[in-house]
Amino acid sequence: MEKIVIANDHAAIDMKFKLKEYLESKGYEVINIGLDTYDHVDYPDYAYKACQMILKKEVDLGVLICGTGIGMSIAANKIKGIRACACSEPFSARMSRSHNDANVICFGERVIGIETAKEILDAFLSSKFAGAHHVSRIEKIKAIEEGTYTP
Repeated sequence: MEKIVIANDHAAIDMKFKLKEYLESKGYEVINIGLDTYDHVDYPDYAYKACQMILKKEVDLGVLICGTGIGMSIAANKIKGIRACACSEPFSARMSRSHNDANVICFGERVIGIETAKEILDAFLSSKFAGAHHVSRIEKIKAIEEGTYTP
């Protein structure tokens, strides 16, 4: 089973605990580095810490949760080697893994309910990178990160 890091800010504590429990019930090892209290914090700090664990191969994938999922996604996508998707339905989660080789999924606790989040998470985790013609697109994304991309 894959090892997953989960992180959140003050706007997503309830969802974090429920998703952590859900993942563990499915046999995943979950590393919680998110906030466990309602003290206000800055979500980029948590996105950065989680993504560093992915890049160092301490975990396989990441789950980031904030109020909308957008802030965490923006912060995570600034990190070279991270492909994060903010999803509010399962189809996009499945496609983000199979077409974009996403390694982080982001949720908004204020946007979706816990049962929808579980469905999205299942779609994300059950999908694998399809390879084939998608490889060249990932290579272009990497070139953009490196500053070497030329259309």
